[in-house]
Amino acid sequence: MNTKSASKYDVVETAVGWTGLEITEQGIKRLTLPAKNRQSALAALGIEEKDITHEAGGAGLADRLKHFFLGEPVVFKEGLDLSAATEFQQQVYQAACTIPYGQTISYGELARRLGKPGAARAVGRALGANPVPILIPCHRIVGADGSLTGFTGGLDAKQQLLDMEQPKKPG
Repeated sequence: MNTKSASKYDVVETAVGWTGLEITEQGIKRLTLPAKNRQSALAALGIEEKDITHEAGGAGLADRLKHFFLGEPVVFKEGLDLSAATEFQQQVYQAACTIPYGQTISYGELARRLGKPGAARAVGRALGANPVPILIPCHRIVGADGSLTGFTGGLDAKQQLLDMEQPKKPG
């Protein structure tokens, strides 16, 4: 079966760029990190403009993504299609979703929470394969010393996401 025909696609313009969505009947399958323009978001999804259905995320998800990228705390309650993930990856993703907005933990701590102390690198590899960054907030996991390590979008993007989640100082 052609996976593209079973999926619906959309792109959403946010304050920090265009993000792409792929959604199946099971839920959100992929979410791209913000790209500089619509064409880059389409390329990240591996689709063309003609493949856009405009029904992929519905207005609710698009609105929540826009608010998130404005630095507002958002709860993403959409179902996810993690059918391509291993059981371990799914466990890591579920645990990552428990990290509150604006907070971070280490890869080692996430491994301990999974009952697998010593599996920090495996946790990092699982997060590196995260198909729905932001919805599964892998940017909230840092090195043991609090340093930024590994992120699909690059360490600058990870820092920007973490900064965006910090409380705004009255100005």
